Amino acid sequence: MKLVSFEHGGQSSYGLMQDDTIIDVGFGLKSEFPTLRSALPHQHKIQEQIDRAPQFAVSDVEFLPVITDPGRIICVGLNYKSHIAETGRDEPKYPIIFPRYPDSLVGNGVAMVRPVASKTFDFEGELAFVIGKEGRHISESDAMEHVAGYACFNDGSIREYQRHTSQFMPGKCFWKSGSFGPYLATRDEIPDPQNLHLQTRLNGEVMQDTNTSDLLFGIPQLIAYLSDIFPLQPGDVVATGTTGGVGAFRDPKVWMKAGDTIEVEISGLGTLSNPIVDE
Repeated sequence: MKLVSFEHGGQSSYGLMQDDTIIDVGFGLKSEFPTLRSALPHQHKIQEQIDRAPQFAVSDVEFLPVITDPGRIICVGLNYKSHIAETGRDEPKYPIIFPRYPDSLVGNGVAMVRPVASKTFDFEGELAFVIGKEGRHISESDAMEHVAGYACFNDGSIREYQRHTSQFMPGKCFWKSGSFGPYLATRDEIPDPQNLHLQTRLNGEVMQDTNTSDLLFGIPQLIAYLSDIFPLQPGDVVATGTTGGVGAFRDPKVWMKAGDTIEVEISGLGTLSNPIVDE
């Protein structure tokens, strides 16, 4: 299934995307499961609604971030070997993790905002996964059973704020600076998430081009590590890091500006596309 969160006629809901159609399964489930996050552990109930749910054209809805109310948004830094190489750093011994917050993300087709505070607005195309089954101290061998699905993610970054201190978080949480979507492909649709083609394009020009096999810490390792820190819950989002080619390490540097369009495309996960506007 391709699961989406969206707004139609001023009402938020969730459902499935099939070709150019949105199936509003939330219409019949929201009294029990208000958001996609709460429905994730009950995918059989989502399927039961398909034949009776209202349908809309994709063009008639506004996409929201796939998970609108995550308990956690966890990002991983320096997790592609190509990106580590371009920064000149050593490979980290453990995952570098930092949080994002929900109001820092928008959905597919919605503008990402370059803030007043900075002009160093950079792109980071990433593979994200969402937890579908709670767990703590999860072994690597059992980790994939806890994944609900996968989506494109743009960890939009305000570089000088990221570098104000040794902590990345300030540059990663500016309002509407990142994006998440367009949909969550359930685990059964993606047999090997660590063999996917990822490409980031700025105004149609390829900036990043990689295979997710270049990840330093793979999904099972991340789940095992994170679940030792806190219990993972359905709807938790993990963005696995970006590859080489970011604007900060280009010569000359490349920053996103108003009027640009940034796209993150991952095989099997569609294309996450966002215009850029000034705050």
